[in-house]
Amino acid sequence: MKHFIQANSNGRLHSADEPAVSPLNRGYLYGDAVYEVWRTHGGALFAFVEHWARLEQSAKAVHLALPLTPAQCREEITRTATTFRAQTGESGELYVRLQITRGAGPIGLDPGLAERSDWTILVQRTPPPISRGLRLAIPLTLRRNPVDCLNPAWKTGNYLNNVLGLGEARRRGADDALFLNQAGYFTEASAASLLLVQGARLVTPRLEDGLLAGITRALLLTRVAPAAGIAIEERSIRPAELDRFSEAMLLSTTKDVAPVAAIDGTEWPEAPGPVTRRLMAAWQDYVSEYARQNPGLRV
Repeated sequence: MKHFIQANSNGRLHSADEPAVSPLNRGYLYGDAVYEVWRTHGGALFAFVEHWARLEQSAKAVHLALPLTPAQCREEITRTATTFRAQTGESGELYVRLQITRGAGPIGLDPGLAERSDWTILVQRTPPPISRGLRLAIPLTLRRNPVDCLNPAWKTGNYLNNVLGLGEARRRGADDALFLNQAGYFTEASAASLLLVQGARLVTPRLEDGLLAGITRALLLTRVAPAAGIAIEERSIRPAELDRFSEAMLLSTTKDVAPVAAIDGTEWPEAPGPVTRRLMAAWQDYVSEYARQNPGLRV
């Protein structure tokens, strides 16, 4: 069968290819929305609390009322996942996306025109793990949104900057884009955090340089890497410094820890390198233990 995505729109379960959103929905018209993505590890919804906290922060930043409580969200995710498994016979790991829009109303930018918040949950198979080294390109015509404009720390429905940067990277033969901020420092890829290896430590851009506070990034920096005895440094990084690093990787909910083989002309042909492999293994141990300790999050 074709790739099937199960949807749940305001409590109504349906196939994702069926119409469900009003043409007047502000998420569709203006990107007036926030969202979060979870995945399962060992069948358990991973880092639910951390993702929900970030969703609340994003909604607060754009003054959007959340129509679900955490308990209601988990119940609806379970309903959607159960229906997805029944429809497909899928028994593996799942990808879960929750999008909340300000809702529909008369045409106009004024957020007060929205009648009520709407939500949609999408469930599909988790993308396969990335084992080969990814190739990244630094966009030549775009920079990451400045923090005093549409702050990248807010996980909103406005991703056109990321889409355009990724499109440029693909046209140049790369797998993903790696954005600079207005000052010329690295921020993040289109939907993943950057981690570099210098000597015996990990180096990653500062959140203040304009990037999303990735959940995988935070857990790896605060729990997984320290437990593995690996030092961490958060600082501003320029492209001219790339030759100082021996390895690179991307971190995200769907990618986990993914090796990077090149950033523009800087190559790491042995990717994944030894530190990346060590972190990949440590991350898998961490998520497996998380699933074992949280059977109540199974979906």
